Amino acid sequence: MTQPTMPTRRKALQLLAGVPMLPLSASASAALLTACGGSDSAAPSFVSASFTSMAAPTLANAAAMATTTVGSTLNIKLSDDSVRSYQLAYQPFFVTGDMVSDGKGGTILSGGYYDINNKPIIDATVAGKERQYFSDSPDGTSLLTVANPTVTGLKGKAVFAVVQFEYTTWAQDGKTDMYGKLPSPIAVLTLDQDQTTGKLSLVKYHNVDTSKVHGLWITCGASLSPWGTHLSSEEYEPDAFSIASNAMFKAYSKNLYGDETKANPYHYGHMPEVTVNPDGTASIKKHFCMGRISHELVQVMPDNRTALMGDDATNSGYFVFVADKEKDLSSGTLYVAKVGSGFSIDPKVGTAAPLTWIKMGSATSAEIENLANTLKPTDIMTVKTTDPADASYTKIVANGKTEWIKLNPGMEKAAAFLETHRYAAYLGASLGFTKMEGTTVNAKDKIAYSALQNIQSSMVAGNAANVPGNGISVPKQLVAGAVMALNLKGGQKDTAGGTINSEWMPVDTKVLLAGEDITADALGNTANPNNIANPDNLKFSEKMRTLFIGEDSSQHVNNFLWAYNVDTKQLSRVMSIPAGGESTGLHAVDEINGWTYIMSNFQHPGDWGSIHSVVKDTLDPMIKANYKNKNGAAVGYLTAAAKQPSLNQA
Repeated sequence: MTQPTMPTRRKALQLLAGVPMLPLSASASAALLTACGGSDSAAPSFVSASFTSMAAPTLANAAAMATTTVGSTLNIKLSDDSVRSYQLAYQPFFVTGDMVSDGKGGTILSGGYYDINNKPIIDATVAGKERQYFSDSPDGTSLLTVANPTVTGLKGKAVFAVVQFEYTTWAQDGKTDMYGKLPSPIAVLTLDQDQTTGKLSLVKYHNVDTSKVHGLWITCGASLSPWGTHLSSEEYEPDAFSIASNAMFKAYSKNLYGDETKANPYHYGHMPEVTVNPDGTASIKKHFCMGRISHELVQVMPDNRTALMGDDATNSGYFVFVADKEKDLSSGTLYVAKVGSGFSIDPKVGTAAPLTWIKMGSATSAEIENLANTLKPTDIMTVKTTDPADASYTKIVANGKTEWIKLNPGMEKAAAFLETHRYAAYLGASLGFTKMEGTTVNAKDKIAYSALQNIQSSMVAGNAANVPGNGISVPKQLVAGAVMALNLKGGQKDTAGGTINSEWMPVDTKVLLAGEDITADALGNTANPNNIANPDNLKFSEKMRTLFIGEDSSQHVNNFLWAYNVDTKQLSRVMSIPAGGESTGLHAVDEINGWTYIMSNFQHPGDWGSIHSVVKDTLDPMIKANYKNKNGAAVGYLTAAAKQPSLNQA
């Protein structure tokens, strides 16, 4: 990433000698000029940041429950003990299904789906109203810059956002379930950054050609690599052993290739990487050597080599990939964790459960892709779903099911990278977590954070999916989930005594924040609405010392975006998502050209569950009116004002 040099006075205006700033309101602009006094030397320095907590919306203001609602304030404390307060708001770039600029004088459908030949995929479920499918589920977003951008038509500076679209929930008939049946699009947004306000405006939307990586499968969370690329995801890897009976995968193959048998399950469940070009286009590649798991969100550590990966599955695990070279994820070594004694989800427990690491294998992406192209699942191992009463088989639990597997001779590498969950269980790893979602890192303290959306089934003692003795066992479920903290250290060895070439390996895990299950309240919440529930997206701001948490909750009537200060332990509700929707696309950016941004999207507004019985009748028509009959969802960011003033006129 490159950050162009800015004139000294404007840098003072924007940074307050180091203050991270979101785009400012008129009152904040005047306060900023007063603080600066027109002199660089007079500017006080940044000390800390905090967020006030907004109230959760209720039916007393039903309209607030049916849209994005922001009622929080960012408070910046300065070295002269003064505090600058900025009222926050939400600014969308578009709602999916909008026609937006293609940067060539025409328009393009935002969130639109394309087949392997980059032709639009048509929704024909309503006769006479055929249209291109578009997503209601935007997810992972990265905000970045590239050197020497060449996009024309900009008034300020070029900033780029890579946005991926996980799935679409329903066809336009409202009856045909489309989850996982369409190849996930991914787009590059060229944004015009106003240099006096920091405001971002969409000027170009480019759909990335994914044909060379076999299309994309259920792209969920994402992160920005330290070298400025977008690290995507493919979660819920399709089971190659049961693919012939997988109706969803057949539909996916039909929509992508026009043939329900052509897609290869071993091409999916990997980690794509997107590199943005100066002209606002992009190239994409998949890294087949990082394990075929339920990739949710990858966090590369500051060493540019070590990646801690979310694994959004039942019987999921901690997986780490250590690349052979910096800034190059195309070859390296894959590890999976064993959890030691003392694992707990009680925040009052002061000790952490130790982690040790099993080496699964080393490989290049090219060699694993070749194996994916040429091997059938039965070439790698035999899988039985009933006990074969044969000592040559090993009993495992994978994806919530008990199986007996036998590895074919010489297939260790193929098993490690194409049947990663099964092979990890075979090696004795602790595959017992439920829905291990987002990951992020606090580099200063060398602590990683990992979200457990739910703590149930495979984590609960006595459950059929729980594996006794694997270190992951709690006496009672906590459906509301928790955020775990993992200390990072170097000098570690794997369980076979081999040196792990990383200074950023997780060595233990303990709960940082836990949700609270409750009996349903008057609104329908089954988790405490004043606490996190079902954490999903996680991002950490180094300057603000703040962990941002986005929810994917079936327990909160409205999902929320939270800010947790790791020093003061203050938890603040920052934004409310439309009821029935999920908070996604989270990305905390400390500085781009002197400005700070919190990117945030949402998915599937009005996707009603049992908890919404109290509010559904009131909110459903409002959400339909706001979001294209519930077919659309917003991509955008938090700002300090809906309308941006000019600092030069303040």
